[in-house]
Amino acid sequence: MNDTVTILGRVGGDPNRGQTTTGVPVVNFRVASPQSRFDQKTQSWIETGTNWYNVSAFRQLAEHVKASLHSGDGVIITGRLKLREWESGGKKGLSADIDADAIGHDLRWGASAFAKARPASAAPLAPSGDAETPAVQGADDDAATGGADFVEAPLPEIPAELATVGDSWKPGE
Repeated sequence: MNDTVTILGRVGGDPNRGQTTTGVPVVNFRVASPQSRFDQKTQSWIETGTNWYNVSAFRQLAEHVKASLHSGDGVIITGRLKLREWESGGKKGLSADIDADAIGHDLRWGASAFAKARPASAAPLAPSGDAETPAVQGADDDAATGGADFVEAPLPEIPAELATVGDSWKPGE
């Protein structure tokens, strides 16, 4: 099975960075996607279970995920679903794995600041008309990026009133 899916959920733990045997960057993390329905009698949401997904992201997406996502963050993920049977210690199960194509914060639950990655070969913008100072330190120096294709831009500040997300998260609110 190799279907494209989109899920909404919460990051279950900080993403773990690694690399494939060929040196390709990869991050792995789990996402909880609670299932719920609205009960007309009680006028409240009732949780009917939670689906857990193992998510993998590769290459530049992996680097961005590691820098951006943390445990508890609301996310939207699109990728290829793979169902995998497993057996360990006499137990058998079915795992839902997603190879991510795109990942973003779910902005229903908070604010997010976006910093576009610029190609290292692109001329950086100079702040305040100062043509001598690159906008990103080392942007024109391959040694500073380790030869990477992209240079990380500094993240903008998020206003304090938008930076805090409440702990009471319920689907459909």
